[in-house]
Amino acid sequence: MSKATFYHAGCPVCQDAEKNMLGFLDPKVDVEVVDFNDDSSRISEAESAGVKSVPALVLNGQPYHINYGASMEEVKNG
Repeated sequence: MSKATFYHAGCPVCQDAEKNMLGFLDPKVDVEVVDFNDDSSRISEAESAGVKSVPALVLNGQPYHINYGASMEEVKNG
């Protein structure tokens, strides 16, 4: 089974990407959504996975940057 993690920071760009993009994934893909507003402890995990900005989808270990909402530096500095 494929695993996907969708990282975002709750901004309008991120929310729109979540709403529109995740529906295109195969229903067999195990998708986890991580909103850094709810769990900032996962920021380092996202950076280790190669996430440079949000929103981003990490699919089977490969990061895909969907649209530019905020850099990871902006996310960390709130």
